[in-house]
Amino acid sequence: MGSIYKKKGKKIMQQINIDENEAGQRLDKFLHKFMPLAASSFFYKMLRKKNITLNGKKAEGKEKLVKGDVVCLYLSDDTILHFRKDSVETAEYDEAYKTLKGIEVVYEDKNVMVVNKPAGILSQKAAAEDKSVNEWLIGYLLKTGAINEMQLSTYKPSVCNRLDRNTFGLVIGAKSLAGSQKISSLLKNREIRKFYRMFVKGRVVQEELLEGRLVKDEENNKSYLVKGNDGQDGSLIKTRYYPISHFLDRTLVEAELITGKPHQLRIHMASIGHPVLGDYKYGDRSWNDRYKREYEINNQLLCACRLEFPKLEGDFAPLSQKVIEISLPKEFRMLVHV
Repeated sequence: MGSIYKKKGKKIMQQINIDENEAGQRLDKFLHKFMPLAASSFFYKMLRKKNITLNGKKAEGKEKLVKGDVVCLYLSDDTILHFRKDSVETAEYDEAYKTLKGIEVVYEDKNVMVVNKPAGILSQKAAAEDKSVNEWLIGYLLKTGAINEMQLSTYKPSVCNRLDRNTFGLVIGAKSLAGSQKISSLLKNREIRKFYRMFVKGRVVQEELLEGRLVKDEENNKSYLVKGNDGQDGSLIKTRYYPISHFLDRTLVEAELITGKPHQLRIHMASIGHPVLGDYKYGDRSWNDRYKREYEINNQLLCACRLEFPKLEGDFAPLSQKVIEISLPKEFRMLVHV
């Protein structure tokens, strides 16, 4: 979104050039994002009086914007500033970018980026005061000049998939509105294959597909797995897993998350007697304690290590059939040798 200011009497004409991040939405929705403190009645009055125009003509507000459209606002400087007051604060993004250590960009194009998240960092805020990958991503884009404060008023880049705070691995971020819509669609239709590696208790000897229904216990903030005809109100979950390497009391396992629900892998593996190492919520406390004491394992050893994208065209051709894979964290590599 580009803007040009010109004086016209006592009013300022602000010209906003619509780009791909604003295209596809109604004019009135765009205006609400640009001046979030203004009421709908204000916009409709300004549109009716041609103090706000679209491509030099009177508009109603319901028009769908396309790339290249020009929105002009013939409003006083004070009016524009009043309705935009405090609408975009970048301090939290700058702070997140500076303080959240260890996040690594592993892929980036004009629409999408993929980062490697360390354990201990939230994908998205759980509380207002939290810092997460989401804020880090915006801070990174501001720092690199990929976006500016003006653009943030109408579209905020965001993460598209979530990992638990203590899960390592790949998080997809949308830099553009088109990127957000495309990745959301691919995830919803399960067209992006997601693979994890984890150390689990015991000896896993064969590939298996696990199915069941996940039921949330809101009171205890914990989920549990129900099989068969029980738990029909729960969410259907599917996990395919297979062994990679065997060790004395544990197996390095790779799993494909066919559905994607919170805690799914941890619950599924615990349900068959192979809990994830370091998982205190669903796992084996005494086993975890031994590894914590002897090897300083303080996080669940679960890593979102690989993404496989489907065939894509057009603006998303750079991601077509792309495989994005990361090395396992140092905690995994250390346990391979003991």
